[in-house]
Amino acid sequence: MEQQQFPTEMVTLPSKGLLYPEGNPLKKGEIEMKYMTAREEDILTNQNLIENGTVIDKLLQSLIVTPIKYKDLLIGDKNAVLVAARILGYGKDYEFEYNGEKIEVDLTTISDKPLNESISKSDKNEFTFKLPASNVEVTFKLLTHGDEQAITSELKGLKKINKNSSAELSTRMKHIITSINGDYEKSTVREFVDTKLLARDSRALRKYIVDLQPDVELTFDYENKNGDFVKMPVPVNLNFFWPDA
Repeated sequence: MEQQQFPTEMVTLPSKGLLYPEGNPLKKGEIEMKYMTAREEDILTNQNLIENGTVIDKLLQSLIVTPIKYKDLLIGDKNAVLVAARILGYGKDYEFEYNGEKIEVDLTTISDKPLNESISKSDKNEFTFKLPASNVEVTFKLLTHGDEQAITSELKGLKKINKNSSAELSTRMKHIITSINGDYEKSTVREFVDTKLLARDSRALRKYIVDLQPDVELTFDYENKNGDFVKMPVPVNLNFFWPDA
């Protein structure tokens, strides 16, 4: 029996593929995605996937046609794939409530935030930053989906040891920072984050990363009670994929 071919679209990645190694399909800066079908709606209604928090990732993996390793996707590129999936599945118009008001966003007007190439000095996912307070030089990377999985797993392990544990920020830093003054030993990085990373330096590094990393501008203009327009984040949850539910 001949396999049914579904229509597809090419989706441009905010990173333009610049941070992926040669030979990786993501290096092309775009991936092919298919339109959503009833099979993907089955994924969206799978209670086990919803409860363990993997439903969106399973959906995106089902829609991506290009043979990639999903764990390699940079978080900003994954966000672009998420928006494309919603458009290909249910169209560009997304309605939601915010502060009791009905808001409608045209998802095709959401723009990419490209890689800040003035900061990036190489075609690989490694960057250098001198911490302003301690004057320590660190290298760091932008997180991938695989990194986020590792962070989530580590945090769950910490919760099992101590249910009151609140180490998300430091745990993320241990995965983001790759070297301290040229020392790439993981134990050195972990010790530095736990005992020597000043709050001022941590904040400066996080801001630098936000300015650098490619992503999508998933925001909308909201008029507050003073009549001023402010940028607010577009809510992304299961309702994002169930516009008429």
